[in-house]
Amino acid sequence: MNTHYYLGWFTDFFPERLSQMLRDDITERKSLVMISSNPLDARVDGAIERSWLHHADILFDDYYLIDYCVQKDAAQTLIQNASVIFLLGGDTLKQNEFLMAYGLSECIRKSNAIVIGASAGAINMAANWLCSKNFGYPVEENIIYDGIGLDDFSVLSHFDLENNMALILNDLSSLSEEMKIYASNKDCALRIKEGKIDILGSVYVISRSEIQKLEETC
Repeated sequence: MNTHYYLGWFTDFFPERLSQMLRDDITERKSLVMISSNPLDARVDGAIERSWLHHADILFDDYYLIDYCVQKDAAQTLIQNASVIFLLGGDTLKQNEFLMAYGLSECIRKSNAIVIGASAGAINMAANWLCSKNFGYPVEENIIYDGIGLDDFSVLSHFDLENNMALILNDLSSLSEEMKIYASNKDCALRIKEGKIDILGSVYVISRSEIQKLEETC
């Protein structure tokens, strides 16, 4: 089973404990392949996410960014050969559309790489996610989207949980009857490794319309 990191957004850099976990897990550092969250915008270049890794002293021989400037076949080959795949934060909907248009979800599921997602990227890594105007999406009705499906749960990442508990429970109640939803704010991380879940920061689980704060494990 591959290792997956579901990240929120970090105010500065990774805390040292998370940095150490990543250094221990990322033993092969030939190539980092980043997947844009807005593949038509050249300004989305992964500079912030790369800076987190660099500050943690995690460097790669080669760095690649996949957006619409990269041909579909070339994008799939980059993913197949990646040491680490990083789904960038930003626009969840545009990234989801890009993943589907380029057939990248299946490539990522088949990859042996460590997969990391920040904010929008973390949301798209999961099985399903709720697109709601209450979460900032430009929609009138709630829509359930398919994610990559690396793990059998949903994610709500980089959201002001403490001030919106009632709203979150109301919107996510139906989906929480089908699967667990892990919700986190900034400076948080969820690691799935060998079937074990590690928690860093303030992370909540929503299941069967009830929400519970999880204890940190690292």
